[in-house]
Amino acid sequence: MDLRAVLVDDEQLARDELGYLLGRVGGVEVIGQAGNGVEALTTIDRLQPDVVFLDVQMPGLTGFEVARRMVDKRAASHIIFVTAYDQHAIEAFEVNAVDYLLKPVDPSRLEMAVDRARRRITSERPGDAGRIGSDAGSIDAHLEKIVRLVAERQSRRERLAIKVGERFLLVQAEEIIYASLADEGIAVVTSQHSGTSNYRTLDELQDRLDPTIFWRVHRSHLVNINKIKEIVPWFSRNYLLRMKDAKSTEIPVSRTQTRRLREYLKL
Repeated sequence: MDLRAVLVDDEQLARDELGYLLGRVGGVEVIGQAGNGVEALTTIDRLQPDVVFLDVQMPGLTGFEVARRMVDKRAASHIIFVTAYDQHAIEAFEVNAVDYLLKPVDPSRLEMAVDRARRRITSERPGDAGRIGSDAGSIDAHLEKIVRLVAERQSRRERLAIKVGERFLLVQAEEIIYASLADEGIAVVTSQHSGTSNYRTLDELQDRLDPTIFWRVHRSHLVNINKIKEIVPWFSRNYLLRMKDAKSTEIPVSRTQTRRLREYLKL
């Protein structure tokens, strides 16, 4: 019997693509779609699907908030999160009865998620049919933890003040190319400005930034991995990072961080 599915994503193209991929996997009937969290809750309550493919990043109610409300209502659906977060950021999703897919969705990974949902649904006792896992309380607590983590990530995206000359400028966190310890404090470089941070230590600055994007590659350097222009082999199998600032600044990678860099970039 086909699984009955509802697709939730604020982008129509993303829903179309996921629907197309599910058609290729087979064994799934898409019975409804929703473009936001409020619409998702209404659609899920009305259609009672077997599985909900739930986008995490949506305006208004996030996917996690939708999931939490589903748990509160004892909704009769399994959840498969769909997210653009990287592997390190979503390790917390790995709990019983909650699966995840990374964007762009890999067809083989989608097939695995569908098979997992089908196995869970068919193995449930008749009295538990359709429930989100056998222990809704533990799932609820887990979702609370994830919602808190997401809130922390969002707070880290705020603008930061850097001192340039006698002025303080506000810059978006993602505009920062790197930050380094310097004689006058912490030097912060963006594509447009070079200044100093009002934070006293790199640890304090790092706590305000998204840890999946800003890496402490050296005790004296914090880099935005999206702003690396080139990776230059250095002595003893280490690397220098040539950054995307105007000076193409080269930043050393410590021995302890070299392995993480190799794994992440498949070097």
